[in-house]
Amino acid sequence: MSILLKHAKILLRDENDYEVLEDAYLGVEGRYIDHIGTEKPVKRYDEEKDYTDKLLMPGLIDAHSHIPMVFLRGIADGLPLDKWLNERVFPIEAKLTAEQIRVSSYYAILELLASGVTSFTDMYFFPEETAQAIKDSGIKANLNKYILCFDPNQTIEESMIGPSIEFFDKYNDTCDGRLKVDFSIHAEYTNQPHIVNAYSEECKKHDAIMHIHLSESRSEVEKCIEKYKQTPVEWFESLGTFENPTCAAHVVWPMKDDLKILKKHDVSVMHNPSSNLMIGSGFAPVREMLDLGINVGLGTDGTASNNNLNMLEEMHLAAIVHNGYHLDATNIKSSQVIDMATRNGAKLQGRSDTGSLEVGKCADIIALDLNKIHLYPVFEYPSILTKSAQGSDVCMTMVDGKILYENGQYLTLDKEKIVQDFKTAVKDFYG
Repeated sequence: MSILLKHAKILLRDENDYEVLEDAYLGVEGRYIDHIGTEKPVKRYDEEKDYTDKLLMPGLIDAHSHIPMVFLRGIADGLPLDKWLNERVFPIEAKLTAEQIRVSSYYAILELLASGVTSFTDMYFFPEETAQAIKDSGIKANLNKYILCFDPNQTIEESMIGPSIEFFDKYNDTCDGRLKVDFSIHAEYTNQPHIVNAYSEECKKHDAIMHIHLSESRSEVEKCIEKYKQTPVEWFESLGTFENPTCAAHVVWPMKDDLKILKKHDVSVMHNPSSNLMIGSGFAPVREMLDLGINVGLGTDGTASNNNLNMLEEMHLAAIVHNGYHLDATNIKSSQVIDMATRNGAKLQGRSDTGSLEVGKCADIIALDLNKIHLYPVFEYPSILTKSAQGSDVCMTMVDGKILYENGQYLTLDKEKIVQDFKTAVKDFYG
């Protein structure tokens, strides 16, 4: 199947910044982009679509999420992280079933596709249910079966390491490569050193990516130093975790040499501005990370600490909150934020074939409707995308050359059934 998107505006990245081709053509053959330019290709395509007044850009990559938490949307508003987890989230999660995770995964993917997300990195339990939703929907994702260990006497054999490896072996690189599986450690404060060390070794043996929560709150860092005489960054480094390609969510409270350690090991950071603000965790030092050359992606986190899965909203916050916090309007550039939401996310996911619109790369493309009142006039596209655009402006989401969402319609999912199943599950659970 081939398709030509014609008369579009196309967002491209060169070495210095983003540029937009006007009245341009983008051709897709199978899974890949095979033409970008202002001249109509000679080749004939199976289908042509007029994209006048539409902006084509790379699909957004939600670099850190817990998508089944749509089931807990807004459940713990106004609590700091420790109380948010221990008093509200963990008790509810302990009661959730595989079926509730299943309906929540499908429901969340509706939200992701409608707001332009073509791939996401997730950390949650019953990932087999989310994997089925990925298969059916056509979206891309990096999943994991993360490990927890609160018992210092737990043996390796009794731990969650075995099931995590089994999930990796069964699901990694399935769904025609759309589904990748990472290893994952929930956090320092939910694990024991001997388990983390052994699991990190297994990650290395399997040549996998490691996904962790890291230095999200000040109390997390202070308690780790009190317990181990190390920051969480130093703790993970000492246990061999960073000997693997690692993606660290949050990193709001790095201490003295922590960022240098992350850079030394090429650890990627997943920035989550909405979640960090909502829970009162603080402001991650993103500028310092970028100056050190650390790869920074962008994520929504879960909807219990954000309330939505809107990546354009994350882009907006990432583009302005650091400027305000540092009293410097040049602290974070709009182009850097677009990078975070696209090619930086692709890098941390281990997907070198996506993240930008280029001939030969996967056709993971979204379109924004520029006829919206709040998107005119346009003097600088990066500014408009990070400070004006809304998730509802997305009018098309394509993954691997297949349109999954277009003009409010889902082409691979039964929206009505998914919504009804989800509402029934919520009512049955909460009463």
